[in-house]
Amino acid sequence: MTIQRPIFPVPTPSASISRRLALASLALPLLPHGAAWANKPDMLIGQSAPLSGAMAPTMTGVLGGQQMAFDEVNRRGGIAGRRVRLVILDDAFDPKRTLENVRQLVEQQEVLALFGTVGTAQTAAVLPYIAEKQVPLISAYSGSPALRVKPNPYFFTTQASYADELVKMVRNLRSVQATRIAVVYQNNDFGKLLLPLAEKVIISEGATVAASRPLDVTGADAVPVAQSLASLRPHAVIMIVAGPAVVSYVRANRIHLGVPVYTFSLSVGSAVLKALGDEARGLAVSRATPYPWRATTQLARDFNQLMDKAGKPVDYDHFAGYINGRVLIEGLRGAGKNPTPESLAQSMDKLSKLDLGGYTFNYSPQNRHGSNFVEITVVGPNGNFMR
Repeated sequence: MTIQRPIFPVPTPSASISRRLALASLALPLLPHGAAWANKPDMLIGQSAPLSGAMAPTMTGVLGGQQMAFDEVNRRGGIAGRRVRLVILDDAFDPKRTLENVRQLVEQQEVLALFGTVGTAQTAAVLPYIAEKQVPLISAYSGSPALRVKPNPYFFTTQASYADELVKMVRNLRSVQATRIAVVYQNNDFGKLLLPLAEKVIISEGATVAASRPLDVTGADAVPVAQSLASLRPHAVIMIVAGPAVVSYVRANRIHLGVPVYTFSLSVGSAVLKALGDEARGLAVSRATPYPWRATTQLARDFNQLMDKAGKPVDYDHFAGYINGRVLIEGLRGAGKNPTPESLAQSMDKLSKLDLGGYTFNYSPQNRHGSNFVEITVVGPNGNFMR
């Protein structure tokens, strides 16, 4: 894995994405078909991710898991005798920097594919660009349905959407007679985009929206938000929150409201569990990644062996990154001896039923969103997840 600083300047807020893309396409010639990638000793893959800022700690395990998958295939001789090398640029969770990083990776580094953008706005910023440049983006750490509405032949996801997770949460709550559900949503694009979907799912599944409350991005107003819900007596809270604000709200909820909290797979990783300690107990989390501790599949056994050799504790974060890396690797295997971005996209379309060893994906030209797997887990003693 190579981590580099972007050399493009961060664009000014007044410059529109469409204008930047137009200028880029005028200023830079198209790459010769196949030549740029066939002549490289390694298969270069590019990623823009938050290596700094508030979201950086939440991605540490995920990035580590990705790299484990690439190291594993490289130890076995790579793909068609070439190593897979991941180049990561820091975007500090800023969509403008994400787009600039992607431009640098494609136009200067000449990567074969993009991988694992982090965030809804960040991924949305690059989707028009990858369609224009015809470079595939494989995996995104966002399940926002808004990203999947418009078909994009170069965008391939590896996890269920947030809509799938919401349905699973609400059905689970309904099964235990929790019908009055409050929604706490982060006051940013992520939360605002998902709020109407959450309300729609709650109603369509036969429950009632007790109330909806915005939460500051930092979680600074977690206490008054929890207090404002207490008088309404909801049976449970669905929390549409990511990053450090998760810790603030879970603590406030325990003290001032005391009802179950359900949240998304991206919201509760190892960093959040460590910060909450025993206060995480009872937190319900929808998971779009299979349970990593019970090595009943070949995929889980492979992962557990790698984590044991690395001296790291098994967790969801590493497993999610590892699985996503494995999907990309399978796409590369089918893209030919000298793959191009186009042949890789075609390879992904042809994967059909991809079995990684007991965990399957389905891809086709009509379906580039490979998984809808979701299950509910609950944090138990010592931060362990129970199913």
